[in-house]
Amino acid sequence: MLLEKLNWRYAAKKMDPSKAVAEDKVERIIEAARLAPTSSGLQPFTLLVVTNKEIREKIKPIAWNQGQITDCSHLLVFAAWDNYTADRINGMFDLVNAERNFTSEGWENYRKMLLDTYPQRDPQVNFEHAARQAYIALGLATAAAAFEGVDSTPMEGFDPAALDEILDLRAKGLRSVAILPLGYREAENDWLVNLKKVRRAREDFVIDVK
Repeated sequence: MLLEKLNWRYAAKKMDPSKAVAEDKVERIIEAARLAPTSSGLQPFTLLVVTNKEIREKIKPIAWNQGQITDCSHLLVFAAWDNYTADRINGMFDLVNAERNFTSEGWENYRKMLLDTYPQRDPQVNFEHAARQAYIALGLATAAAAFEGVDSTPMEGFDPAALDEILDLRAKGLRSVAILPLGYREAENDWLVNLKKVRRAREDFVIDVK
């Protein structure tokens, strides 16, 4: 059951570098991120899967020397579009039309509305909007990892500009947003593993509007 898995998961602080996550599990976690809902279906981000050890050694110092960067099996990097452009918007709308094998007036009017709105906005506003979409996928990837019995540690604790340079993201029109190491906890060396999961009670978390 998903809720049981979510109660099991925590942000692993020490991962076992000797344990690799099976590729089929990784692919299902990636697929969960790919299937994430996004505003207008634009899917304005890219997922990088970093397994190269030398590159991860370069990333570790710009991520507060967090050991999960190098001890994990796979490092997922969520990188949002740096801006919404006409080409990017048209690319997604054209893909939808091709996959569905039809067009509609309403859909094309919606395309025009986005083209008349998004590219004219400040690029930073557009990047921040795209980044929020990437976080939806980050959440689903984290849940999917738990479902697969794989540990993960969602992170913002890194220097985005430095990571962008290491991965040459700016040349691709991307900016890093969050990273997600995937692996298996090394329980005997993880101070957090046996601590009780603490969340606000439902009555302090939910407001029922009836």
